Amino acid sequence: MAYKGIVNQMITMFKQQQSNVPAEFWNEFAAEMNKDAVGQLVDMLTPIYQKHLTEADLQSVISFYETPAGKKFAEKTPLITQESMLAGQEWGKQIGARVIEKLQAKGYLNK
Repeated sequence: MAYKGIVNQMITMFKQQQSNVPAEFWNEFAAEMNKDAVGQLVDMLTPIYQKHLTEADLQSVISFYETPAGKKFAEKTPLITQESMLAGQEWGKQIGARVIEKLQAKGYLNK
């Protein structure tokens, strides 16, 4: 499940920041989080889905994910998301550079 990967990535980040904490703590914490965190997230997300989708909508979504295309989409979504985020960051940098160029060209910003 993708959420467990996210939890583990967050723990890895904290481990790097808190290198004085023994590995035993992180192992116990990871086990605890992987057991409880996903359920907590589901509890938080359920009302959001209920607000926007009917049960029939969700049944249709489930049916889609049971098709070959749906299975492939589910498999590739984490990669698509990761690559899309990188593309979005690059796009943001390009827009930022264009703003700076335009500000400089109009004399609002020194070169």
